[in-house]
Amino acid sequence: MVQKARIRLSGTNPSKLDTVCNQVKNITQKTGIRMSGPVPLPTKRLRVPVRKSPSGEGNATWERWEIRIHKRLIDLDADERTLRQIMRIRVPEDVYIEVELL
Repeated sequence: MVQKARIRLSGTNPSKLDTVCNQVKNITQKTGIRMSGPVPLPTKRLRVPVRKSPSGEGNATWERWEIRIHKRLIDLDADERTLRQIMRIRVPEDVYIEVELL
């Protein structure tokens, strides 16, 4: 039975996420491993309303700040050689990667 690996990527910049996904895709194509994904998961929106005036006097005006967290999911067959190559990928600072063996 072939062991599987699940790679979860998350970050605020979707273009950097896609470059890491393309690097994983190239490695799996070179080694001939079956891969499914990258599956885009729903984007999480974190919203923070902030009052503009510091003292509380005047009009009640608000600023609304938002950060979006994009996620991708990749499933592939867990081959030792392939996983070692995936671990060597240079991941940007704002992209978080999690590898799980199933």
